[in-house]
Amino acid sequence: MTHPTFASECQIELHRILDWWMEHMTDHKNGGFFGRIDGSGTLHPEAEKGAVLNTRILWTFSAAARSVGVAQSHPDTQAYAETAERAYNYLIENFLDKKHGGVFWSLDHPGQPLHTKKQVYAQAFAVYGLSEYFLLTGDTAALQYALDIFDLLEKHALDRDRNGYYEAYSQDWQLLDDLRLSDKDANEAKTQNTHLHILEAYANLLRALQVSRNSVPGRTLPEKLSGVRASLENLIGLFLEKFIDPHTGHIHLFFDENWQLKSDTVSFGHDIEASWLLWDAVQTLETVSSEEGAVSSEAQGARLTEQVRPICLHIAEATLREAVEPDGSVINQRWNSDGRLDRDRIWWVQAEAMVGFWNAFQMSGDERYRQAALNCWHFTQKNMRDVAGGEWLWRISPTGENYPEEDKAGFWKCPYHNGRAMLFLSQ
Repeated sequence: MTHPTFASECQIELHRILDWWMEHMTDHKNGGFFGRIDGSGTLHPEAEKGAVLNTRILWTFSAAARSVGVAQSHPDTQAYAETAERAYNYLIENFLDKKHGGVFWSLDHPGQPLHTKKQVYAQAFAVYGLSEYFLLTGDTAALQYALDIFDLLEKHALDRDRNGYYEAYSQDWQLLDDLRLSDKDANEAKTQNTHLHILEAYANLLRALQVSRNSVPGRTLPEKLSGVRASLENLIGLFLEKFIDPHTGHIHLFFDENWQLKSDTVSFGHDIEASWLLWDAVQTLETVSSEEGAVSSEAQGARLTEQVRPICLHIAEATLREAVEPDGSVINQRWNSDGRLDRDRIWWVQAEAMVGFWNAFQMSGDERYRQAALNCWHFTQKNMRDVAGGEWLWRISPTGENYPEEDKAGFWKCPYHNGRAMLFLSQ
């Protein structure tokens, strides 16, 4: 459990974030949510609408609406559920490809498909958001949509010869030459970032299946649960075997299709995020195995827990040692080839650091991690929150300058990282 004062502050901040998104980003004219508010606070009502933004809104508001702590502390929790419903309906009506399955990458502002590629990263967030919406509402249609996308990923994106998931496909699920998630990314076949979010999506889908039991029409639930569990186990194995460097405690970011490493960059935010998402996935596996009464699987889950625990702590320790500044903030990245540091403070890195360090404290009882989470929160309160304009700033320099060219809300600036951090830390 989080310290009462810390938890209360995070709960207040959660409401500030969510209320800002409802007030400023709801598109009452064209449906769904606007695509962008820039760093000066100007709304761009004709900006394209991204699948990642919409699915992350769906997850965040669904998770907030079903939180007992949120319900007890906010008089208008129903508005969160209504926002989740809005995101769900818009996802199904506009983003979902009715012919080929999966979700489109982006829409134009009236809601028509703009970029129709099937980026696996976006499919993962669709599974994540849809399964969370099912956990909020019990709507089996949402779970079925999540399962359908899971099936598509296992059919098309999974490399059955060499393992792992490819990055991007055409609308009809043909592998693309340009696999990049964004212009900032390397054009490589398999990336840590996509695999990490498939991991979190499949863990959430497994939780949803466990809750649903026999409520999914037209499916044999035990078979689906077993399939998702096996895929999640495989992803955990990939992190242990391919992505995590056992010597340094850092995460390898880019590989080609044959698992040849293609990067030398350390992303501290992805490191600390992976430390707690990997632990969450393992805990989910063990819980489901225990509840299903599968003795052998339960024993295997317990062994996996003991194997993964020191690895997660090793990652958290590397971040604590190498990335935390005296003011409590966490820097962005390092290039190992020449030792250069990007010491900018990014909003999502601070959010994931708080959760990751708190998770490490809960795993170990080590007071240093608890203090690191608190110090990062104090830095964020003082420096990352836009008190006048609402939400959090995208990034600030080591000397505290804001970057006004960075969006306040948009294709990549969503309520997911900071909303999730505040939600988890307010429990």
